[in-house]
Amino acid sequence: MTAQGTMFNTNWLLPIVLGTTAGAVDVIIFLTLGGLFTAHITGNIIILAAHYITGGFSQIGPVLSVPVFIAVLATVTLVSGKLERTGHFPRRALLILQAVLLMGCLIFGAAFGPFANVDRPMAVFVGMLGVAAMATQNALVRLALPGAPTTAVMTTNITQLTIDLVTLAGGWGQAGEVARARRRSVMTFASVIGFAVGCAAGAILEVRFGLWALALPAILAALAIPLGERWGNGQNSHADSTNG
Repeated sequence: MTAQGTMFNTNWLLPIVLGTTAGAVDVIIFLTLGGLFTAHITGNIIILAAHYITGGFSQIGPVLSVPVFIAVLATVTLVSGKLERTGHFPRRALLILQAVLLMGCLIFGAAFGPFANVDRPMAVFVGMLGVAAMATQNALVRLALPGAPTTAVMTTNITQLTIDLVTLAGGWGQAGEVARARRRSVMTFASVIGFAVGCAAGAILEVRFGLWALALPAILAALAIPLGERWGNGQNSHADSTNG
């Protein structure tokens, strides 16, 4: 088996773990903190609008989530660039940072929750830790996982997966394009399945354990660190197709 084939056989593991992590965090925080999305800026804008109409959702969290998400993305990008210039690849550091943020989210959430008022400072702080963790994961995929599908935005993944599957079914394109579509579809499908599993597991655990359910994504983030060491750098086809 070639080195590229070996990378392909192991690279799908990290997207499925990260996808499961994102799905679990999104559902758990959404259910426990008044409808706050940790990874979807668009969703938070919708929730913010809905709050003023119904009064049934959090207000401060969705407002802060946008600047916090952007600030973490900017900081991570700057630090990653400095690490690369000094000869250090940032993948491991970003995976560790995400695990630390999710562990902090679990510790503070379990210690001070459940929150009767989700706009209280500690509730907002827990939510922003989750937002920071998901911003780190989004930056990680873009900056340090060549060839990986997005692991937190499933609209993009389902669009790309559908295009690739139709391409494969129709046998269109040159041999190289078909091969890239086949490789890409496997990792994209893994990310979508992981996200769906994470959503289901997160919802079940949240109903039973409340904010202690954040233990699941915290553990998965820790497991992602050694998987990152096995990630192959030779798969750039997916990144080229999903940068839009």
